[in-house]
Amino acid sequence: MVDQIPEVVEDLPEQLRIRRAKRAALIEKGIEPYPVSVPRTNSLLEIRNTYSGLEIDVATGDIESLTGRIIFKRDTGKLCFATLREGDGTELQAMLSLDKVGEDSLTSWKSDIDLGDLVSITGEIITSKRGELSILANSWVLGAKSLRPLPNDHKPLSEETRVRMRYVDLIVRPEARSNARLRPAVMRSLRETFHVRGYLEVETPMLQVQHGGAAARPFKTRSNAYDMDLFLRIAPELFLKRCVVGGIERVFEINRNFRNEGADSSHSPEFAMIESYQAYGDWRTTADLARSLVQDSAMAIFGCHIAKHHDGRESDLGGSWREISLYDAISEGVGETVTALTPFTQLKVIAEKLGIKMDPNWIQGKLAEEIFEHVASGKLQEPTFVMGFPIDNAPLVRGHREIPGVVEKWDLYVDGFELATGYSELIDPVIQRERLLEQSKLGAKGDVEAMQVDEDFLRAMEYGMPPMGGLGMGVDRLLMALTGLGIRETILFPLVKPEID
Repeated sequence: MVDQIPEVVEDLPEQLRIRRAKRAALIEKGIEPYPVSVPRTNSLLEIRNTYSGLEIDVATGDIESLTGRIIFKRDTGKLCFATLREGDGTELQAMLSLDKVGEDSLTSWKSDIDLGDLVSITGEIITSKRGELSILANSWVLGAKSLRPLPNDHKPLSEETRVRMRYVDLIVRPEARSNARLRPAVMRSLRETFHVRGYLEVETPMLQVQHGGAAARPFKTRSNAYDMDLFLRIAPELFLKRCVVGGIERVFEINRNFRNEGADSSHSPEFAMIESYQAYGDWRTTADLARSLVQDSAMAIFGCHIAKHHDGRESDLGGSWREISLYDAISEGVGETVTALTPFTQLKVIAEKLGIKMDPNWIQGKLAEEIFEHVASGKLQEPTFVMGFPIDNAPLVRGHREIPGVVEKWDLYVDGFELATGYSELIDPVIQRERLLEQSKLGAKGDVEAMQVDEDFLRAMEYGMPPMGGLGMGVDRLLMALTGLGIRETILFPLVKPEID
């Protein structure tokens, strides 16, 4: 085993130097501080469940080998106490007495073992004179020596530290462990909701020859094997629609997407999404599906449709959700009538009055949506479907069957942020080509979010794409709606900048 270079060790803080010295001393004595295995017969949770009804001061006679991280340690003369904690947060008291483990073992425990160390203790399951369920040690062995001290209980970790060192966050904070287990429960619920409705889960490529399926700036990479540039997926839409063309009439994917854009409390460059398509559905059927996905997830983790946020606030996700028109919301927010036919020049005047910094590449629909975000979106706290978006900013969506200049698209807002979006999908390959050609022109003018013309996707459409509804929902944002946390807390390991020495 290679030791630290002495010059490096000397530069470390005292606590780290002391622990490294203990590690070296253990090795010198022939004790392995990082053994390949240690005795373990049961988990702490299993012991807690098995012996939950024991009375005060009882010796069971049952011998177990238990493991855990030491989070509390009190050393006295002939009797030492420690609290062991396992990964799920279950804790159990350990007691080491001179008459049981012997003088050498007890002395080693006092001198060599620190808070944060992982240990295995073998002994009898008892209750103490205070009724505390405990293991009374006959022997113990070190499982892993912690070279860094745990954070002080009286000084909570900052958000930046929690995100950057999630492993420490999981050790010391029950909420972090709870949040980590919440996500898989939601994922199981999502899959079950799709399963009972006859959807097939598939996987589509993350590396793509050309990006599409959303208006977003992609990450670029390169394949040495193929000697070609590739893009990280911004959306799986075009591949999932190919599935529908091929006869998979109800399809979904829980996927990782990558968008080379800003990062804030509700945006991450790498994020998880659900995307689904249903043949012979439309934007109304996808709205019903979105509501079921959210409400079923709430039921799975809370047992009801009331989301219980981390700060004590509650959010009612039950019932049928209200609907508003995008353009009605804009009109109310700016104090004048705005429709999909409102001239671009008039929208620019409105944007200037609101102090919106405009990108010269924005088209009419993009500007209308930016005005909506500025005046209305943050006010939408209760679940709300915002219906009817501008046609020129939704190249993959069917035009509204009644309102000119609008497509059959909704965005779902909860707690002031966009959670999901749904569509009646465009299935005419001729119109789709025209829309994508318009996008390519915007790209040529400098719009980095414009879509490209995907000839293979258009070829697939030409084989006949059935009428369908599409749905996209952010998984990380669904966790936000259920917990009230920011996106960096709902992602276990979000992207962060490297630390500066």
